[in-house]
Amino acid sequence: MSTKWLKTLGTGLALTIAASTLSAETLRVATDPSFVPFEMLDQETGEMIGFDMEIIAEVSKRAGFDYKLNTMDFNGIIPALQTGNVDIAIAGITITDEREKIVDFSDPYYDSGLRILVRQNNDKVKEITDLEGLKIGSKIGSTSYDFLKKNLDKNNGVTPYPGSSDMYMALMSGAVDAVFYDAPNVGYFASTKGKGKVKTVGKLYEGQQYGIALKDGSKWVGAVNEALASMKEDGTYKTIYEKWFGPMPEGK
Repeated sequence: MSTKWLKTLGTGLALTIAASTLSAETLRVATDPSFVPFEMLDQETGEMIGFDMEIIAEVSKRAGFDYKLNTMDFNGIIPALQTGNVDIAIAGITITDEREKIVDFSDPYYDSGLRILVRQNNDKVKEITDLEGLKIGSKIGSTSYDFLKKNLDKNNGVTPYPGSSDMYMALMSGAVDAVFYDAPNVGYFASTKGKGKVKTVGKLYEGQQYGIALKDGSKWVGAVNEALASMKEDGTYKTIYEKWFGPMPEGK
């Protein structure tokens, strides 16, 4: 094999790689900046960090796209996908039949549910029926808010908040008696900023699964699913999971 041919081959490969890099599509990814520890703003660096942020970074590499991150309130994410203002969203989004009618979802990447959070000295609230007639904070546009409205006869005290930090502040100040929201989020708050002040009680309600949402008809669904599957297979998913949530449950 001639040196000239090798040189030509090397140049060709370099050009192919460069072209591939240049042609990588840049997708607009939406997230909610207040769903700790899935996505949150690092006050020191000004960058978004969290479980979801590490998941989407790894997925993008394996699926073959670049991305630009857009932050917005949770209740604006699905409409943004519908209108095509964003291409993908990752924000602890529960896969529901209603949402699947208007957007595409990846395979589930996180098993979740809903849980009750109360002040540390509250020994009266132990299950969902104990919330009847109380002031309860939840997040606007979330499945937890819908669950409360459907399952409590006396639900006039259910208050939707735009961000999770707002409802936690309301709980600690006494403005609400309890918070009902996604289990990983309330659990993280109870073990960090709310430690010794609030506690989770009762069982896990309405088992849920989070998925990466994509605009309807997206060509990236298959590639995203393949990326998630390979992450779970080679242990990358487990490493990211345990960084943010501790030991991974058996069978996950």
